[in-house]
Amino acid sequence: MAEAANSQAKTMSVEEAGKVYFNVSRATAYKLANTGQLPIIRMGRLLKVSIPALERMLADAGKKDVA
Repeated sequence: MAEAANSQAKTMSVEEAGKVYFNVSRATAYKLANTGQLPIIRMGRLLKVSIPALERMLADAGKKDVA
């Protein structure tokens, strides 16, 4: 049962999320995370990006009206 839960990652590093989703540098990815523009989970000093939250954020970004 634990094997099924671990089969697909729910988080990734800030650096990896910046590179995979936005093609930005490590420094820029951490700036985005620290300004709240990436959905992060903070565990002490460790920052992880929630993949489901990031994908929702990106999907919702295309739906917002420009008023």
